Amino acid sequence: MASVSNWIRERFTKVRPLPAESLHYQSPPGDEPSYRLHLRLQKDGSGLLIVNAATVLHLNPTAAEYAFHMMKGTPPEEVAKFFSKRYRVNKDTALRDFSDFRDRVQTLIHTPDLDPVSYLDFERVAPHSQALTAPLRLDCALTYRLPAGDKAEHAPVKRVDRELTAEEWQSILDKAWHAGIPHVTFTGGEPTLRDDLPVLIAHAEKNGQVCGLLSDGLKLADKKYLSQLLQTGLDHLLFILQPDEKASWKALEAIMPEDLFTTVHLTVTPKNVRKADEVLEKLAKLEVKSLSLSASDASLKNEMQKLRDQAVGLGLTLHWDLPVPYSADNPVAAEVVDDEVPDGAGKVWLYVEPDGDVLPAQGEADKVLGNFLKDSWEKIYQ
Repeated sequence: MASVSNWIRERFTKVRPLPAESLHYQSPPGDEPSYRLHLRLQKDGSGLLIVNAATVLHLNPTAAEYAFHMMKGTPPEEVAKFFSKRYRVNKDTALRDFSDFRDRVQTLIHTPDLDPVSYLDFERVAPHSQALTAPLRLDCALTYRLPAGDKAEHAPVKRVDRELTAEEWQSILDKAWHAGIPHVTFTGGEPTLRDDLPVLIAHAEKNGQVCGLLSDGLKLADKKYLSQLLQTGLDHLLFILQPDEKASWKALEAIMPEDLFTTVHLTVTPKNVRKADEVLEKLAKLEVKSLSLSASDASLKNEMQKLRDQAVGLGLTLHWDLPVPYSADNPVAAEVVDDEVPDGAGKVWLYVEPDGDVLPAQGEADKVLGNFLKDSWEKIYQ
């Protein structure tokens, strides 16, 4: 009788999900293209698979387990055997399903700009609509110092009484990683004014975090310095273009040939809007593929639409959810011009000031969520 009871219990007991955790996978040296995967397993068994910190796939519990074994390198035959026993399905069916999932992810990795919904049959989820246990990105303002010649009032230096040390920033990166945040960007101010920037990039790389930099890029015109950042683990750059400055164009020309994914940010102003179309054409000639646009004034809405259409025609991919620089044009304080800007602030990404205070996003100083050094993660990300 006991054996019958055990059979019934095994047959109908709900399968327990895998433990909640975060996993990281970096493609081996020599693999082209190089890529990173982050898998965040949720308590209910579902998961988030993040490809190169850019494409987020929402996975049901079965797909999340497939992703887990794919990242662990479990041989397909073992996966099939495990799933056959765990879910009581035919072993050949389990093997076919796992191989199909793995092939679809690899197609997504190796095919630029591929829509995972239209081509790969992954479920479409409205951007920023899912509950998250942690953000997908942390924007870290290392300093509010600005390059010589920039006016200090362009950055909120009076609100921050000190800058964190390298060791304190490293502890924040660790805390973010343990919370499951796979992507960090270093911003400011001008982050290259921190001598310890390479150290912090290397620490993020050691953790397994995708690491980006928001900078005017002038210091990166020094090939030795740029090489140091690349070797320590810099993954992508948001280059703040100053279209009227020759030094800015010279720096961009030096950066573009390097193996570094670069997005160019342009703030459109009443002063430069008449020549903005020429700027976009020049960027296309330099083989820039990714563009971030913001406007200093809501009255530029019509011009922004025209520039957006022109950018698409030139083959430039537009990004609207990236951090933007403090500047005289102050796009952070401007009224939102583009009505499709994602509403992920405070949910999908957070912003950390130079003293460790956490804001939902840059420019929202009246909504301090806590301090990364002093407060628990649970308090910060309620």
